Amino acid sequence: MEREKLGSRLGFILLSAGCAIGIGNVWRFPYVAGRYGGGAFVLFYLFFLVIMGLPVMTMEFAVGRASKKSIIKSFHQLEKPGTKWHFHGYIGMAGNYCLMMFYTTVAGWMLYYFYLMLSGRFAGADAAAVGQIFGDMLAKPGVMVGLMILVVVVGFGICSAGLQSGVERMTKVMMVALLGIMVLLAAHSLTMDGGMEGIAFYLKPDFGRMMEVGIGETMVGAMNQAFFTLSLGIGSMAIFGSYIGKEHTLLKESVNIAVLDTFVAIVAGLIIFPACFSFGVSPDSGPSLIFVTLPNVFNSMAGGRVWGALFFIFMSFAAFSTVLAVFENIISCNMDMWKIPRKKACLINMALMAVLSLPCVLGFNLWAGFMPFGEGSNVLDLEDFLVSNLMLPMGSFIYLMFCVTKKGWGFDNYLEEANTGKGPKMAKALGFYLKFILPVLILFIFFQGIIDKF
Repeated sequence: MEREKLGSRLGFILLSAGCAIGIGNVWRFPYVAGRYGGGAFVLFYLFFLVIMGLPVMTMEFAVGRASKKSIIKSFHQLEKPGTKWHFHGYIGMAGNYCLMMFYTTVAGWMLYYFYLMLSGRFAGADAAAVGQIFGDMLAKPGVMVGLMILVVVVGFGICSAGLQSGVERMTKVMMVALLGIMVLLAAHSLTMDGGMEGIAFYLKPDFGRMMEVGIGETMVGAMNQAFFTLSLGIGSMAIFGSYIGKEHTLLKESVNIAVLDTFVAIVAGLIIFPACFSFGVSPDSGPSLIFVTLPNVFNSMAGGRVWGALFFIFMSFAAFSTVLAVFENIISCNMDMWKIPRKKACLINMALMAVLSLPCVLGFNLWAGFMPFGEGSNVLDLEDFLVSNLMLPMGSFIYLMFCVTKKGWGFDNYLEEANTGKGPKMAKALGFYLKFILPVLILFIFFQGIIDKF
């Protein structure tokens, strides 16, 4: 079977950005930025994005592009005989499945809320009633399972149409719509009474607030956000590297993707902070921001039903762009490993994914008694911890060591692949930093994530 290719460079950039742009950009970034001193935090975030996120992204793309294979086979192809780097391919693959085990559920919530907004279900509901709607949804296993299965079936259905005519075509439409809707929502937020106070809180550097939280903690927060925002470490980026040609350097491609991802994160704050300040609501983090705080804000807004529906279709696109990218990674790996056609890989994984996603759904209702991290925690928290705190940082560390050590693929091989094509190149002088300093930073994030949890 000849390997499929993406139809255009734009397709590659939007697909990779779509994988990186997820729900975390919206429900985590604005809150974290606000908490750690607004613009001061954003500056640290951009700094760490450049010194940590971009190099690892070029490495993941380089491994994909040099091998022209999916995650497990890419290590087989490039590793030296007798070494065991390919074991990480299996862990990375497990990471892709684990990520989708809860992401399919959350993507289902977004679709459901789009429907609720559009049909006017929130009209006249007070704050308590809005909170109750979210609680009611979580308590109904039937509704939740139905939504999750819808996401799984639609996702694999699109993937089964092929790389270019399915995944690439749909992602282009969704990403262009997502960016357009975001700009529209942000422009609307800026016109609200009191909206400018929200912008000042969000983007004006407040070193006083940063000192209150602590400079060390702010830097760790910025490092974490910069690192996790690009979904690196489980090979979900490497796959798109394997589908592209060598016309452009990988640093150039990585910068484009990081810019898009950061644009979405920052514009999300431009939507959320003015709205929250305008209506005197605290911009908290996590699901409650999206499913309780914002519906209350839309409720009290002129034309709120329309703005709310637009917001949740944008959130659905953000979730679906990640779902499609990771499903593509899973399917490609199955096709490489078992030499099966795309449609068969999609059918097998559709059934498998539906079953694997059940624990997350049932963790909110039938299995609510299972609290892995103590009171109030659930299956989603456990799965998110495994992916975000363990697999992403450890996986990134392994990609990094594979690309810079003699025992791995080797620094010269990585550099040659990354710098092939037109555009800015990774300098050889960065060798010391990439070999000795960046690994320490990544291990710091890994252990910090475990310490924070326990």
